[in-house]
Amino acid sequence: MDEVFKALADASRRRLLDSLNERNGQSLRELCAGLDMTRQSVSKHLALLEAANLVTTRWRGREKLHHLNAEPVNAIAERWISRYDHERVHALADLKKALEQTPMDANAFVYTTYIRTTPEQLWQGLTNPEFTRRYWGLSFDTDWQPGSPMVWEGQGPASADPEQVVLESDPYRRLSYTWHTFTPEWAEAAGVGDDVLARIADESRSKVTFEIERLGEMVKLTVVHDGFEPGSTVLEMVGGGWPHLLSSLKTLLETGHALPDD
Repeated sequence: MDEVFKALADASRRRLLDSLNERNGQSLRELCAGLDMTRQSVSKHLALLEAANLVTTRWRGREKLHHLNAEPVNAIAERWISRYDHERVHALADLKKALEQTPMDANAFVYTTYIRTTPEQLWQGLTNPEFTRRYWGLSFDTDWQPGSPMVWEGQGPASADPEQVVLESDPYRRLSYTWHTFTPEWAEAAGVGDDVLARIADESRSKVTFEIERLGEMVKLTVVHDGFEPGSTVLEMVGGGWPHLLSSLKTLLETGHALPDD
């Protein structure tokens, strides 16, 4: 956590985070255009933010895009916020909230976490029903082959749809599938009101991708949930849910116990 506090201590790096919070997924060129800093200075600050895991990157062709990553601040919040009164950590809570809220004009939620496990165990955590039920409360009925249908089970009646399919499946490296269908039965089980259900049911179906990379005794997991329309309600909902879900997966793999379902 020392790297996180060191990174946040610099005003220029906080400006870069503010810029990404306003518009996520910017290239180095775009970030330089919005800030009164040289390209070299911006590159150095971004390298420190990436080393602290406050910024995660993805390649789009030859262009490197930078995204806010809420995981480090989320970890700080889980470690300390519950132990002290609200006012003493008001600033930290505000920062956590700002980093976890994906900007409405972005079209993707990107989150990177590091887990002390192996790619094989992480793959089981993402696909094996015995694991997914423990931290997610649901399971997937599928053979995990590209193009295969997926039945989501656990939140109300089983959800099946011709468009609920596996998109990519490269064991221990990459997994991608379309998001589930929003049915009245699911909404009732999840406590989602009729007005919200009507909005999200009209949106285009999104997809989620898990990128797995071994780093010594650790595994880098990057989750990219994209395919959203501008102003997407679904994006707002998953942006609030993924940090807790992935923290619970990390805790389960490292300790054998998932986080409490809040």
